[in-house]
Amino acid sequence: MKLYDHPVSGHAHRASAMLSLLGLDYENVIVDLQSGAHKQPEYLKLNPLGQVPTLQDGDVVLRDSTAILTYLALQYDPARSWLPNDPELAGKVQEWLATSVKEVFEGPCGARISKFFGAPIDFDWAVEKTHMLMKTLFEPHLAQNDWLVGTAPTIADIANYGYIAATSETGISLADYPNVRAWLARIEALNGFPKIKTVAEVMGNAA
Repeated sequence: MKLYDHPVSGHAHRASAMLSLLGLDYENVIVDLQSGAHKQPEYLKLNPLGQVPTLQDGDVVLRDSTAILTYLALQYDPARSWLPNDPELAGKVQEWLATSVKEVFEGPCGARISKFFGAPIDFDWAVEKTHMLMKTLFEPHLAQNDWLVGTAPTIADIANYGYIAATSETGISLADYPNVRAWLARIEALNGFPKIKTVAEVMGNAA
């Protein structure tokens, strides 16, 4: 099994975190985004969109972070704890996966890639979007629940963790959201879970 990723990518962190939580052996292939390796023909054969992560497991190739989470949960978690069989719970997991690629991408992720990578995203709008998301969805939900879905961690938590955990490096404070902060701490306390690295940590190591 191979995971093509880059340590600064919150999307890639979802996949590597899930592999670690499941205790799976895999080859970690760092895609040099700075040099444009993700746009080279060889990589585009695996991921036509030229993005990270990409998972290659035998003949199975997946190019989307939440698809990778779903695949790993179904293929390598026989207890089905990470993606419940119950239709309602499974549906709620899908709700939160959608949130991770829409609202969380626009807010916390948008602020991060705008500040550090010059993405054409209005930074102030992304900050506002982040606070709106915390106030209206995450904080109220987590005031009543330890996890996003059900009574145990699922791939919904893993999908939403990274960019929210990284908000401090963009200057966005979570001080007003104690339940969100407690949720992040619960995820980081899971056996085998790797905390997301800051851009400074990754770029410093690269330098």
